[in-house]
Amino acid sequence: MEKRVLITGATGMIGKKLVPALIEKGYKISMLSRSARPLPNTRVFLWNVENQTIDIGCFEGVTAIIHLAGENIASKRWTPKRKQQILDSRVQSTKLLYKGLASCSHTVSTLISASAVGFYGNRGDEVLTEISNPGDDFLANCCIQWEAAVDEGTHQNLRIVKLRTGFILDKATGGLPLMALPVKLFLGAPLGSGRQWIPWIHLHDMVNLYIHALENSMQGVFNATAPAPVTNKTFTKSIAHVLQRPVWAVHVPAALIKGIMGEMSAVALSSTNTSAQKVLNTGFNFKYNQLQDALTEIYL
Repeated sequence: MEKRVLITGATGMIGKKLVPALIEKGYKISMLSRSARPLPNTRVFLWNVENQTIDIGCFEGVTAIIHLAGENIASKRWTPKRKQQILDSRVQSTKLLYKGLASCSHTVSTLISASAVGFYGNRGDEVLTEISNPGDDFLANCCIQWEAAVDEGTHQNLRIVKLRTGFILDKATGGLPLMALPVKLFLGAPLGSGRQWIPWIHLHDMVNLYIHALENSMQGVFNATAPAPVTNKTFTKSIAHVLQRPVWAVHVPAALIKGIMGEMSAVALSSTNTSAQKVLNTGFNFKYNQLQDALTEIYL
């Protein structure tokens, strides 16, 4: 029997690397898209989350779904409309998947969904495990509703895995290029207090963690972050060290960041000191345990 996986968000940061990695391991790929753009070695099916329509042919032969769909939280200022788009892209897309599964015969037994460490909110130095209480800001409330929608799959007897994703490191995409730019321009400085924890993970490890979740009996929620989170100040200095640039002793004031970014400043200023122990207990091996090694691979 062929190993076929259905992926949503296949053209995003993780999906672009995950699809070829799965194909290399012998998996067949189906993907859901808003437009019928052909991709090599994949079957493309249409869905429209806003209209709640889905081509149920996407489930044919599929044994697992990897659900990565969701609007970029940092691409636009958080107006009320934008916040609703961020929420709906996660919650309503999940509901649409289950609506499609309920309407047809299928062989799907597993759903692996993205979530985010934003679930915890701004927690200072508190060490956060998967049983820690959620926060109460927008990102936390978004993650709470997102994960609750994913958990509805238990009613369809699916194995559910939720990966609370941290700050993914990649040279070309995500937040790292934005953090590295001022350092490259000799303007590097910690943001706010600089004491806020950043739960990072190299993109290579993020992709392999999805494959690990697919191929092993993991179930429930896991922090998808490297074992050694660092503070914003340490992160900035680490980038500067690898790029051979200085870091200014002054900090970028939190008030200035809030003035520029508004409520979205939570992405830069929240402190999330996550534990990766539960993932390690599954036997997953991080290639990049230390930030310096990850940044060296990316930039050198």
